[in-house]
Amino acid sequence: MPSNPPLVEEEPVVEPVETTAAETRHVHAALTRTSTGKEDLRELESGLDSLQSDADRKHRIDWSRILLPVAALVVLVLVWQFYVSLGVKRRDLVPGPLDVLGQLGVLWSDGKLQESVWTSLQRGVVGFLISVAVATPVGLLLAQVAPLRRAFGPLISGLQVLPSVAWVPAAIIWFGLTDATVYFVVFMGAIPSIINGLISGVDQIPPQYRRVGTVLGASRLQMALQIVLPAALPGYLGGLKQGWAFSWRSLMAAEIIAVGGTIGFGLGSLLDQGRTLSDMAVVMAAILLILAVGILIELLVFGPIEKRLLRSRGLLSGSTR
Repeated sequence: MPSNPPLVEEEPVVEPVETTAAETRHVHAALTRTSTGKEDLRELESGLDSLQSDADRKHRIDWSRILLPVAALVVLVLVWQFYVSLGVKRRDLVPGPLDVLGQLGVLWSDGKLQESVWTSLQRGVVGFLISVAVATPVGLLLAQVAPLRRAFGPLISGLQVLPSVAWVPAAIIWFGLTDATVYFVVFMGAIPSIINGLISGVDQIPPQYRRVGTVLGASRLQMALQIVLPAALPGYLGGLKQGWAFSWRSLMAAEIIAVGGTIGFGLGSLLDQGRTLSDMAVVMAAILLILAVGILIELLVFGPIEKRLLRSRGLLSGSTR
């Protein structure tokens, strides 16, 4: 006779129940009340309330990030004006803040300020983006292939240490007084820094990440683009920031030295013009414009990206950013 199949009890399906944050705190408190005292319970509840207040604080404007830099700038300007008022140096050698501000107004009315800022910013951004497009695959290749890294790693580090201004004479001989000279110097300043930053980020990846990719059957390209590169983003971003700093400095060096020909009028050219005319007001105005562009790029581009990356990985807590 055929035997009856054993009866299998079906597990009841439990529908998920949505709970609010307040209900969750009450349930957690109720569960811990049997094993903790009242003091521990109050401490736990205050800690949960603190977490909630931290989450609410994210949506508020942190005025200290605006007021503190402004206050520091005001203090520096006051110290500058106080030094000028002492009369230690002649005003033509050390102009005051009002003198430089007046010179900025003259440059604005002549159109030189807008032209110089736009020319340098355009060159810097285009040169940096091309450097990123070149350095990223090269950095991934060197980080993934050990023989290539052993062969070219010291050369990349040497190029990063080499002052980019050393490339200006060679670039002038090769490309003449053209924009190609400026872009070549920018590339040589930015690419090694981005490559080394990416390699440093890859070196900090836990080995378990690659093992998981291998178990899942990821190809070498998938391993590089979907596992290695996302995991190396903090180091890669650091390399990008350093690459931008090197490219901006290299650009200024090239514009100061390579003047004339078909090269446009940038901030470096404005700085060299002030030196030629022995006009310290123009020199100081150009220096402040170069500094202002660098600070704005950091505050408007790299700062928010880095902050968002750190927050997404839970690394922003306790940071002074």
